[in-house]
Amino acid sequence: MCWSATADLVAGTAITAVGVGSLASVRRPGDAPLAALPLLLGAHQIVESVIWRAGGGAGPATLAWAVIALPLLALWVPLGVLAASPRAGRRRLALPVAAGAAVAGVLGHRLAGRPVTAEVRGHTLGYVLDLPFAAPLIAGYLLATVGALLLSHDRLLRLLGLLTGAGAVVCVLLWRTEFVSTWCAFAAVASLVLLVWVRGRNPRAPRQLTRA
Repeated sequence: MCWSATADLVAGTAITAVGVGSLASVRRPGDAPLAALPLLLGAHQIVESVIWRAGGGAGPATLAWAVIALPLLALWVPLGVLAASPRAGRRRLALPVAAGAAVAGVLGHRLAGRPVTAEVRGHTLGYVLDLPFAAPLIAGYLLATVGALLLSHDRLLRLLGLLTGAGAVVCVLLWRTEFVSTWCAFAAVASLVLLVWVRGRNPRAPRQLTRA
């Protein structure tokens, strides 16, 4: 989330461009889901720019935003970390993947049966969805997303987990004051970290010396 339609559109376009570069740098099929994550985050910001311009409400853009933010990311992130992990490091990800599947199922079912609305609140957008057992769902969501990254075998992905966790805390605190929404900035940072991660996974093969 950003603080205006223009900020969301600009951030979304930039993040999408990073996602294109990230996906183009993939050389290992298992890295593709995480490499494509900036594309998803960029699309998310662009969709929100439409919500800003509509003044909130419960239209298709609001539903699309909620689907990406809630069930899709809850499942995408842990499965992406799992796909990029070596076999020896996958067992530790069982809990985040299971949590993501459970949370995605509940949230998806809720979105299918209940309306979600967006409200302009100062320099933020508030999204309203009637959720049962909100606290356990939030805990499961964080376990699936931030937890999967923190449990990764890869140092850069663990760093991304720390940044994402810290970013979530800061964004929630600012959002509660209705001062400004800053998640787009953290999404941009996360996308750059993923770009560095993908490119670091493809070291150039050492040159072989040949004798004359």
